Amino acid sequence: MYLRPAAAVTVLLAPLVILATLTACASLTESTEQNVMVQTVLDHREIAGVGCVLYNDVGKWFVTTPARVTLRKSAGPLRIDCQKADKGWAYEKVESKADGNLWGNLALTAGVGYIVDKNTGAGYDYPAVLTVVMHPAQEKEEGPPPAPGVTLFW
Repeated sequence: MYLRPAAAVTVLLAPLVILATLTACASLTESTEQNVMVQTVLDHREIAGVGCVLYNDVGKWFVTTPARVTLRKSAGPLRIDCQKADKGWAYEKVESKADGNLWGNLALTAGVGYIVDKNTGAGYDYPAVLTVVMHPAQEKEEGPPPAPGVTLFW
């Protein structure tokens, strides 16, 4: 069988083009999970034993700081809600960032791989270390109880 030069080039280049397209796809080359370190700080000092809930649009994780946790990546933000009795509280939102494979995917697959990676979260990363700044607990003023029938607003 004899192939014309143009057909021979097409036959030889087609597998290379497919291979290049697949290597750029973050959903094929990266995990949809990420290991992050969570630490809490109060008054410029690390504070241990703080209970935190981390959640995004695909899951929820519980941790007592300082600790590492494996979470599922997403294109959406990661919310962190922490509290320790008589010490303080914190609420933060961390945006995910697109990594290099996501942008290569956009260029090489005409946007199809970008949509896949956005839906799986594989093309996005959160910071490897999450430092949560705590707010001090407010002390309640002790006083006489309110009169019956009085509505209190906090």
